[in-house]
Amino acid sequence: MTSSASFDTLESLQADIAELIVRLPTLKNRQFIQQALTTIVRLADHEIERLDWKILSAALADMERGFQLFYDYRHVRKVTIFGSARIAPDRPEYQMALEFARAVAQLGFMVMTGGGGGIMQAGHEGAGRENSFGLNIQLPFEQQANPFIEGDPKLINFKYFFTRKLFLLKESDAVALFPGGFGTQDEAFECMTLSQTGKFGPVPLVLIDRPGGDYWRSWSEYIDKQLVQNGLVSPDDPSLYTVTDNLDVACDAITRFYQVYHSSRYVSEKLVIRLKTDISDALLEQLNADFSDIIIQGRIEKSQALPQEAQDETVGLPRLILYFNQRDLGRLYQMIATINRMGTPSPEDAAHPERK
Repeated sequence: MTSSASFDTLESLQADIAELIVRLPTLKNRQFIQQALTTIVRLADHEIERLDWKILSAALADMERGFQLFYDYRHVRKVTIFGSARIAPDRPEYQMALEFARAVAQLGFMVMTGGGGGIMQAGHEGAGRENSFGLNIQLPFEQQANPFIEGDPKLINFKYFFTRKLFLLKESDAVALFPGGFGTQDEAFECMTLSQTGKFGPVPLVLIDRPGGDYWRSWSEYIDKQLVQNGLVSPDDPSLYTVTDNLDVACDAITRFYQVYHSSRYVSEKLVIRLKTDISDALLEQLNADFSDIIIQGRIEKSQALPQEAQDETVGLPRLILYFNQRDLGRLYQMIATINRMGTPSPEDAAHPERK
């Protein structure tokens, strides 16, 4: 690039930044835009390596593409499918992933995968191009986009694994894990870790094998023997996930999770659980009796939207409010399961678990 071109680009950037600063007080998310700009300015004043700037720039570009793509699909629930890129179409694991993706797409969910071959390809083949997102990674091997998503506007190529994984989890309302290698194990344990620490979800995690397979069953036995029995994880942590080799069980684990439960967030120290329909007073009393161990003060109470949620699109939904200890996530998942099992969804909600 010539120095003149560089100067023109700098002038344009200066004009864009000046305009943004003028408009900032009127922007909806001005607080966070200002924080992001302030961070960039502070970094520019520090001596950091050229590579650090390359990482920051490329990561922001990855996130820009992801945010823009998913914005128009924010009201549709999505299932992320993880699994090996090396599993051939003639293997039963591939067929199971294909049938699972087809089933959840028919239920109204969209499907996200890493965009490559193997289990990822099976996910797109089953769901169909119109119901698929591909979040590919730039690698020198294995990871060409599969023909069922190649060329689709819902295919993104990420530079970094961490930004790719951010969107595969941030945008998902359920995670299905099929057999795979180191990458799949990494994804499985990160899902467990983030769920266990409250950094992701609550969402259903389903570990799916071919009929009669023991990949996840032997994995689950290892978790119980080496982690649970040795006190390295909570005895309730296996409640975070479902292990199955049955298609109907896998689909039911996802749809049942959203029978009555809708979503949750924190408002200060309070956990706000949004529900699709109100629960009975009797069920509320049962929840207080059965899950008092995860409440640090007060009781579980019914509520309408709090003042801090006034701009929330879910403002009309009934809520449960509690001071959750933010530690026993396995128990929280058990409470959500009780709400879904004992609550009464409306026929409309029961027919459309995919709707946000």
